[in-house]
Amino acid sequence: MQSALHAVMPDTDVRPMSRSQVRRAVLASVIGNGLEWFDFLIYGYFAKTISQVFFPVGNGFWSLTLTLATFAIGFVVRPLGGIVIGACADRYGRRKTLSLLILLMALSTLMMGLTPGYATLGIAAPILVLIARILQGLSVGGEFATAAAMLTEYAPPGRKMFFGSFQMTSQAVALLLSSMCAFLLTSRLSHDALLSWGWRVPFLLGALVGPIGFYIRHKIAESPEFEHLRERLGHAPRQSLRVFFRERGDAALCAMGVIIVGAATNYLWHSYMPLYVEHQLHLPLKNALFGTAVSGLIGIAGYPLAGRLADRFGAYRLFFPVTIVWVCAAYPLFAWVLAAPTPERVFAAQMMATVVLSLMSGAHPGMLTQLFPTATRSTGVALSYNVAVTLFGGLAPLTVSTLIDVTGSRLVPAWYLIFAGIVSLLLVGLTASGRRLRRQPDLWLGEGV
Repeated sequence: MQSALHAVMPDTDVRPMSRSQVRRAVLASVIGNGLEWFDFLIYGYFAKTISQVFFPVGNGFWSLTLTLATFAIGFVVRPLGGIVIGACADRYGRRKTLSLLILLMALSTLMMGLTPGYATLGIAAPILVLIARILQGLSVGGEFATAAAMLTEYAPPGRKMFFGSFQMTSQAVALLLSSMCAFLLTSRLSHDALLSWGWRVPFLLGALVGPIGFYIRHKIAESPEFEHLRERLGHAPRQSLRVFFRERGDAALCAMGVIIVGAATNYLWHSYMPLYVEHQLHLPLKNALFGTAVSGLIGIAGYPLAGRLADRFGAYRLFFPVTIVWVCAAYPLFAWVLAAPTPERVFAAQMMATVVLSLMSGAHPGMLTQLFPTATRSTGVALSYNVAVTLFGGLAPLTVSTLIDVTGSRLVPAWYLIFAGIVSLLLVGLTASGRRLRRQPDLWLGEGV
């Protein structure tokens, strides 16, 4: 880790950063992403409880469906947030944008934790929850892309994928903390206490991160690559969406292909799995939460390892074998769990899925930023990432839950993962950007491209 933090930039015109500056940039970049994931995961873990607090419609299925739909709405607005905030980050800088985003995320998280239930406010309660989810969706629309751009633009030569992997590591930390928090609350509190106030505790704790994150982000220096570009141009970078789609449309499709299979896997195995275990396998929620916490520990080590492997062998060369293995393993893994649903089998399946996911997703931030030049990097990553995550990640719990109810098959998650994997392979394999990066794994689109 120490050697990785030498801030030697590939272009001698770019001012070198000190080791402490790089450390602060890494921390500032990942803290907001961790808060985003903490909130999203907590919402999924307590979906059943939230449905009883805000959507007591008298029908368990529709109550839960409305809760998952509210979960999904945060993703529906993400592409809009990605376009607007990504454009701001590309024009005004990464640091200012990241500072604004952490405050907006903290506000939406606080709203979730403080909004009274339906019994107190009536219809205003679910409306306020919906507003909170929309605000969060808009903010996180630009969070991943801007933070990933900051990380990789601070990275020294040959370390882009490794530095980018810290963005995924922050998700693993959030996974560990959120699942442990949910595990402790569901294990220690009675059902009435959990329904009354217990589920709110994680949201209130998450909101406390906001002011700390703002302070850290406000103190860091601007990305050296962005500063160099702005000095070379003599003004803030500008590019219209029409020009972007014409020149970078192929790269955006490739980026979506990279993300789709990882997003589907992440949201099914980490966000939806506790709900699946409780409703479909009829096992205690705490069993799934314990496995999710261990998955977070594995990810903390697995994502940086995947980043190192990608730097050494080429991320786009590793993408295909890992994705193909996962497509082939998804059905047998779910079938094995369903053949005899036990906590032990669920735990084993979670561990296998986490190992594959770590290898698959550790290099994703670096892979996406590698596809776009500095002038449009945040816009390109935000647009492609959010479209892919919205369609195949955020909507996954609602889609899978509905399909299970319609078809009666508990193997729907496996088919969903297989479909997502095939779409990813096709998009990356058929785009010119994907083919070029397989041939030239060290290609990096700098500010002059």
